[in-house]
Amino acid sequence: MTDHHTTDPAIAITGLSKAFGDRVVLDGVDLRVAERTVFALLGPNGAGKTTMVKILSTLIPADSGDVRVAGHDPARNPDAVRKAIGVTGQYSAIDYLLTGRENLVLMGDLHHLGRAAARRRADELLERFDLVEDGGKAASTYSGGMTRRLDLAMTLVGRPRIIFLDEPTTGLDPRSRRTMWQVIRDLVAGGVTIFLTTQYLEEADHLADRIALLDHGRFIAEGTAEELKRLVPGGHITLRFTDPDGVAAAARVLHDAALDEDELSLRVPSDGGVRSMRDLFTRLDHLSIEVEAMSVHTPDLDDVFLTLTGRPDAEPLPRLEGRP
Repeated sequence: MTDHHTTDPAIAITGLSKAFGDRVVLDGVDLRVAERTVFALLGPNGAGKTTMVKILSTLIPADSGDVRVAGHDPARNPDAVRKAIGVTGQYSAIDYLLTGRENLVLMGDLHHLGRAAARRRADELLERFDLVEDGGKAASTYSGGMTRRLDLAMTLVGRPRIIFLDEPTTGLDPRSRRTMWQVIRDLVAGGVTIFLTTQYLEEADHLADRIALLDHGRFIAEGTAEELKRLVPGGHITLRFTDPDGVAAAARVLHDAALDEDELSLRVPSDGGVRSMRDLFTRLDHLSIEVEAMSVHTPDLDDVFLTLTGRPDAEPLPRLEGRP
């Protein structure tokens, strides 16, 4: 992954605001997305995710704020931004009357590649997305997973540096979803930056280098998946002991632990971080208390999403910057 401090960000936003009439959709948002990373934007329906993507991809103007996409202002220099980006999502640009290959060649023509170059690029992308056998078939015959792969292939015809993926795996079966995840990882390994909006928290957990949670037009949390999980209470370590004396001795030391005498176990509140676990075992070691087994339970992103978007005040939480 590229060092955040040594390269210009792929996307930089300061004070981005947008309202439709009296409804404020984005309320002074700040964001930096490093190159060659996956950034996931999460939030309930109506939180402002699609509006942000539309502003960043030059489709609608912001009301205020400073925005840079690939170093360019979408409002002042939309053509430069369009050359650097690709956009794909739930509603594809595919012409279902054409074959997969014809769709890709047509996209090549729109990018002014020339006929021979457009055909070569189409063949490259059919190969890359495992669509060679189906390239001569009408897109109307494609499955959901094939349609998504073709749509993403069309986005790549112009070799974008930044790709906006709006709900890219909605409605796909688990196997097709995992295929798309691998495609996304391969794109990032090849130097592309991915800006992902998704309803699937598992998807963000698997793919994203950083995640931001948008609610009522503001970021209420931002960080890695692990950092976000630590914001939510409920994490704990379960310690199991071989005999009642061991569990009783540990319970006397760990005052905030919940004791289960039948199971010979203690449940100790913890964020699951390495430092807190090391401290816990150091304390037990000093007292010569033997632990037979342990397991770590941390909140998942579903817990984070439900807890934080349920906050009545939606006050912004501390921004997390790569904490150890």
